[in-house]
Amino acid sequence: MEMTLEVIGLPVSDIDRSKAFYVDKVGFRCDVDREVMPGARIVQLTPPGSGCSVTLAAGVPSPTGTATPGTYHGLQLCVTDIKAAYEELRARGLDVSEPVQYAPDDGGTFMHFTDPDGNGWSIQEYRKRSAVPLRDAL
Repeated sequence: MEMTLEVIGLPVSDIDRSKAFYVDKVGFRCDVDREVMPGARIVQLTPPGSGCSVTLAAGVPSPTGTATPGTYHGLQLCVTDIKAAYEELRARGLDVSEPVQYAPDDGGTFMHFTDPDGNGWSIQEYRKRSAVPLRDAL
């Protein structure tokens, strides 16, 4: 069986403010913005080139409960040129940290930002993926 991660629900306090942040400052595409049932709104946003989206929701019942806005940390985007990504994001007005290389080999350079609620994101640079799937490398 194969599984793909396609959508992550992101807890936010103000959908319109968060939508504007992710579209205007981070560069995500807005795929969906609609009322899915009376009083329930879904906004689905996708990073450029990604197969996984985030959803912002209000009034949607959840069988697992609702997360508190600002409590998600460790969400990660990947780019092949972190310096170019840094320049583009700064030009968009995003308050993103300067890139820091944590490991001397490929894949160890990161920068970070938070959304208006405090949800934390990392952006990692790597130029090539390993030919060995992670599950086989462990």
